[in-house]
Amino acid sequence: MKLQDPKLLVQPAPLLKQPLTTAKAMGDVAFALAPATLAGVWFFGLGALLIVSAGIAGAVLTEWVFSPSGQRRAKLLDGSGLITGLLLGLSLPPGLPLWMAFLGGVVSIGLGKLIWGGLGYNLFNPALVGRAFLLATFPVAMTTWNAHTGDFFAVQASILATPFLQATYDGMSAATPLGTMKFEGQSTPLWDLVIGKTSGCIGETSGLLLVLGGIYLVLRRDLDWRIPASILLSVAAFSLVLFLIDPAGYPDPLFSLFSGGLLLGAIYMATDPVTSPITPKGAWIFGVGVGLLVVLIRVFGGFPEGVMYAILLMNAATPLIDRYTQPRVFGKGIKTP
Repeated sequence: MKLQDPKLLVQPAPLLKQPLTTAKAMGDVAFALAPATLAGVWFFGLGALLIVSAGIAGAVLTEWVFSPSGQRRAKLLDGSGLITGLLLGLSLPPGLPLWMAFLGGVVSIGLGKLIWGGLGYNLFNPALVGRAFLLATFPVAMTTWNAHTGDFFAVQASILATPFLQATYDGMSAATPLGTMKFEGQSTPLWDLVIGKTSGCIGETSGLLLVLGGIYLVLRRDLDWRIPASILLSVAAFSLVLFLIDPAGYPDPLFSLFSGGLLLGAIYMATDPVTSPITPKGAWIFGVGVGLLVVLIRVFGGFPEGVMYAILLMNAATPLIDRYTQPRVFGKGIKTP
């Protein structure tokens, strides 16, 4: 007897399916980053949009070229390559040549993701791998900050530079708030840091919009809130200790929180579920480690910014953190002599 509509459906595990998929999570991240991205384009002009687009193009194209022919559509639709390119583009200076941004996207996917075995196997955050490569290969271009002329459609000559030739930077150079504080001892008004009226990378200037996007991701349960909370709390605590010791020589906690790429890194990069601990205790350890390294590099290191290196170093420690923070297994018998 054949049943047209069986009452019992037998299928393999898992029997409970998680409604959150990779594509949905990447879509939420893109939506959360949209305000900060638009703000970066508004503050730095059309050239910023071209740089972000070049980073996305390099990442997505590399994903498509090196994926098996039968899996290319699925790989592109999961959105991970797009988010990697977007995060890379937002972490780049607004005067970077387009071919460098494109190359950074290629390296982010090629060396930061595919060489490890693809999505879910990489040890380091792919976008930060691409940025670290660009900073090591093109240090001048990656540390040159040009103030925008105010004309939205004006594109700086350096952006359209010919590949592998010396770029010409027009306009006046504008130091970042972290650089001004570290090398000149001058602070930046807090409100300018909050709304994004400062020089810096394309997507890291508007702290308010980055925080609002992070709150959205927490409400959607797309990230572990413990990681950004522990990073920001530890940066605030360590900065407060130094500020109390020497208020004239060290920045106050609010300046440390809203300056540089801390909010972009803490909310959108350090929370990468593949490269961060999966245990609650491990998330706190990971976040405190990132926060401590950020303050140490910013204050005592040669670079004014340390978010990228802090996250990459703690990415390397993630497997060890996960190993020693596993919860106790219930029901396990006690060995008797």
